[in-house]
Amino acid sequence: MSVAACPGCVGAAPIASGAPAAGEPVHLALPGIHCAHCIAGVERTLAALPSVVSARVNLGAKRVRVVLAPGHDIGAALDALAGAGYDAQELDTTALGPAGDAEGRQLLARAAIAGFAMMNVMALSVAVWSGAGDATRGLFHWIAASIALPALAFSAVPFFASAANALRAGRLNMDVPIALAITLAAGTSLVETAFSQGAHTWFDAALSLTFFLLVGRYLDHRARASARSAAAELTALELPRATRLTAEGRETVDVARLNAGDRIALAAGARLPVDGIAEGPATLDRSALTGESTPVEIAAGDPLCAGELVMGAPLRLQVTARAEDSTLRRLAALVEIAETGRHRYSGIADRAARLYAPVVHGLAAIAFAGWWIATQDLHQAIAVATATLIITCPCALALAIPAVTAAMTGRLFRQGVLLKSPTALERLAEVDTVLFDKTGTLTDGVARLPPLDPAAASVALALALASDHPTSRALAAALSDHRPARLTQVRDKAGDGVRALWNGAPVRLGRGPDGAVLDIGAERFPLTFDETVRPGAAAVITELKRRGITVEMVTGDTPARAADLAARLGIERVHSGIRPDGKTKLVRALSERGARILMVGDGLNDVAALAGAHASLAPSTALDAARVAADGVMLGADLGAVSDSLRLARRARRRIYQNLWFAAAYNAIAIPVAIAGLATPLMAAVIMSSSSIVVVLNAVRR
Repeated sequence: MSVAACPGCVGAAPIASGAPAAGEPVHLALPGIHCAHCIAGVERTLAALPSVVSARVNLGAKRVRVVLAPGHDIGAALDALAGAGYDAQELDTTALGPAGDAEGRQLLARAAIAGFAMMNVMALSVAVWSGAGDATRGLFHWIAASIALPALAFSAVPFFASAANALRAGRLNMDVPIALAITLAAGTSLVETAFSQGAHTWFDAALSLTFFLLVGRYLDHRARASARSAAAELTALELPRATRLTAEGRETVDVARLNAGDRIALAAGARLPVDGIAEGPATLDRSALTGESTPVEIAAGDPLCAGELVMGAPLRLQVTARAEDSTLRRLAALVEIAETGRHRYSGIADRAARLYAPVVHGLAAIAFAGWWIATQDLHQAIAVATATLIITCPCALALAIPAVTAAMTGRLFRQGVLLKSPTALERLAEVDTVLFDKTGTLTDGVARLPPLDPAAASVALALALASDHPTSRALAAALSDHRPARLTQVRDKAGDGVRALWNGAPVRLGRGPDGAVLDIGAERFPLTFDETVRPGAAAVITELKRRGITVEMVTGDTPARAADLAARLGIERVHSGIRPDGKTKLVRALSERGARILMVGDGLNDVAALAGAHASLAPSTALDAARVAADGVMLGADLGAVSDSLRLARRARRRIYQNLWFAAAYNAIAIPVAIAGLATPLMAAVIMSSSSIVVVLNAVRR
């Protein structure tokens, strides 16, 4: 069979490429590794190759760094890894961001310093409030100042920097009142210590405020840091080098240097680096593109898309567009657009923060003005305004959401779902429509045959091995645990199939009315492929529908196959024959009609839809780029994780609102106390700490 046009999308597969410079490291993605045994297996497999000088696996990044011997390419290493059962893909690491988490380590260090200083200063404050004499009290205040001021100068930097940026831009954010409160608390405390030797200093309160806010900031950062850009991951999956054919012979060049009209050679198993025109017949695997598991035959002159997999035999093609204009880059652009839209999502924390700053500033200003007018005592007015800023601190507010997110994210992880986005729980709680991809998501993506008796299976395998047709290769793979029968007079005729004799009886493997058939004498065996439904698929669809959630299926597969699976699972609405850009348009159209969509998919053709949906999940078997684009990854094979995620997300939303109501109630009591001038520094520190602990305990309860 021949196709007239490429599907307008891309797939992922092992790569064959040209030889890099001598000693230049090559990085391979290993999405399937998960333990120390995998590390040892990969490194042992590569160490046995004469083309490999060294290989070092990074389990966290799921990559291996391979240094090749001069004159060798990465092809042998890819073949060896595939033979050992490891899926490997070459990466262009220059397209990925830098590794490490310097910002997270810095936040953790600042929180540690603030917490250590807070405990010591609180101990001194308790001593002062227990009745220390004037001289002892003054000494303790100076000791507290020597601990608190350097600690605040280091730990409070994130709040001061954020507040300064906001003020330069002519706006307010939550960090402006925080920075003002810390400055006033430290400044007035230093003045009290140096001149009046009064009983009131706010060093402990300022440190408590800084510590608990940094804890909330770190929890929020950890959630955000786990999500890398899917567009960058897509770009990294592109083949960095290609073999260009010239009048002088072959040369290895960067893919970025290819131009329209160039001719390149691709080995069997290679992934196309650019769009082009086939110079001869070939077989392509587009399963990751279209969702259809059957390989596609291509004729000379047919268009090809970047990312498709060459099967069976080498292929030459003529380049029709530069790499930056390829299908893969267009898909990456779609993902960037979709991610940008998702980043505009305004979570509960953002909405609370917009309200917090003007309210707190207004209350502090009212307290200052009221006390100054009433008492004509500037010192007292500043003290009350400082107390108002401190005691209305956003500690409970800042922990209300990160604490719940961290607790529920950990619970989901223990149940087999890894969430990456900081707003994923909030968005999952709002979902009213679930859109499932078919191949690789609702099914395991592997085509299987109906049961055959051993004799028929042996004959079918022998006939399949005698042909290079894509269906024959798929049959051979499906029957690989059988032993091929002994055949004679084997003939492979295009359009007719493979004929032979088995024990004197004529046998044939060829096309029938509904797919491939095996004829043994007068008996006919249909060989229609069937995909195995993932565990829990039917149960989760029933459960979602019971809870009033709309369930739909989207696939690039044929309408007949899609309808058959939908009927088996109880899905009423099916979108079949959909290309990647079509999936994105479908998500956008449903969203414009008011649906809050959870997209569940696994392939490159799902990446833009995953990034553009209100929320998204991908199975652990999904392509790297799909896992990166999704808000969460289902670590097990059971699709029941989808229902669990939505259920726990709604529970998390209830906890978040409970925490916010508690923070509001706390402020309703604390603000009048502060404005009345009754709040002491130690009282403020204890109340702030207590409110933060209550919020955390509510977040972690079962």
